[in-house]
Amino acid sequence: MSENSGHWDAELFRREGHRMIDWIAEYLDGGARELPVLSRVEPGEVSGRLPSVMPETAEDPEAVWRDFEEIVLPGVTHWNHPGFMAYFGITGSGPGILGELLSAALNVNGMLWRTCPSATELEQVVLDWLRDGLGLPEGLFAFLCDTASISSLLALAAAREAADPEVRRLGMAGRDDLAPLRVYASDQAHSSIAKACLTLGFGLEGFRAVAHDEEYRMDPEALARAIAADREAGFRPLAVVATVGTTSTTSVDPVPAIAEICAAEGLWLHVDAAYAGSAAICPEHRWCLDGCDQADSFVFNPHKWLFTPIDASALYTRHPEIFKRAFSLVPEYLMTPVSGQVVDLMDYGVQLGRRFRALKMWWVLRSFGAEGVRVRIRRHVELARAFADWVDAGPTFERLAPVPFSVVCFRARPPGVDDPEALDSFNMELLEHVNASGEIFLSHTRLDDGIALRVAIGNLGTTQVDLDRCRELLTEGVQCLSTL
Repeated sequence: MSENSGHWDAELFRREGHRMIDWIAEYLDGGARELPVLSRVEPGEVSGRLPSVMPETAEDPEAVWRDFEEIVLPGVTHWNHPGFMAYFGITGSGPGILGELLSAALNVNGMLWRTCPSATELEQVVLDWLRDGLGLPEGLFAFLCDTASISSLLALAAAREAADPEVRRLGMAGRDDLAPLRVYASDQAHSSIAKACLTLGFGLEGFRAVAHDEEYRMDPEALARAIAADREAGFRPLAVVATVGTTSTTSVDPVPAIAEICAAEGLWLHVDAAYAGSAAICPEHRWCLDGCDQADSFVFNPHKWLFTPIDASALYTRHPEIFKRAFSLVPEYLMTPVSGQVVDLMDYGVQLGRRFRALKMWWVLRSFGAEGVRVRIRRHVELARAFADWVDAGPTFERLAPVPFSVVCFRARPPGVDDPEALDSFNMELLEHVNASGEIFLSHTRLDDGIALRVAIGNLGTTQVDLDRCRELLTEGVQCLSTL
């Protein structure tokens, strides 16, 4: 410990920092491939090897590092592994990791402009860069949240404020003047939308799932019918959540048609583009945001496909004054001499404490450049389409959904296995066969025709070699299971 402070002395910090940076560099440069992508520990195994009470005195950093390698690391599922294809890509790129390191060292709280002007202003600049890069309209106000789940929650709270300004003062309980509120989203939308309805007091009855079409997109005609039926039944339609890149299949809801319905009905339109929004930085994929210029709020996650370490979710709105009306509450101890002259980001959401998330995003965008980001996204899309072509080319597998981006939904269809339950069971066993390899991690979902396996490509280290190995494991698995 330093003689002049409670910090580690500089030499100790430098030694341990070099050890950690060296390990991370090797990890990103292929070391992750040597580890099983899916953790193999049993429930309770990690906690069972750790002391039940905190240490009373300082421990040797060498011992802490040893326990990281021997106890913690085996319990890690490696999202930064090139074989991680289970969920939407979350690559913590080198520039992003270093930006996160600096953010941790500075340890600022950007709740007010005054508490860290750079945290606020860099956030605004970076989000303006991304707005332009995605082709969103000028004039949108934006700020960072942790995840799209929270971004969507805040957007629906703003929708509630817009619909009933008295909710801030009176709440919702016991009011005869407030009809039950309804939020609409596709039955393919992320579960966070229903959770937001729970949190905001609408209840699960306040969420209505709208049927999808043959490509797993929201059916606008079904939406219009649902709104009309709810008005007739005494509900008050509040908002529609359109999804650009649904969780299971990455389908894109027809936002222009949905926006037209929202405008006619006086409903708030929120667009959840958490995964696929990043693709719009490529001009050839910008179609996916058609109609999003009409949205009242829009979210996408740089931590999904923009190579930024989790967490970083960008929330845009045409109505910052409604967000501020919904959330701003400033006690005396948060008043500053510049209040009213600057943006205080605490006013636009629930959190007071705000991390310096923009720093890692700034580092990524400057280190890769827009063209570097495009090259990487395009490569992921190419890999996915090549994998989809392989699925389509043979008799053993069948594709179950379109492939607009970098996710392929498919299943094995071995000869003689025709019963739906048997087919689902076969594919779940095949999934476990692949995942047990330690080389590839896939996930599954349920679509109209049954269980689908998902290959989700988004890691910076993933190459054709990894997809070839995935195909080999799938083929081997089908052959093995077919002989049982």
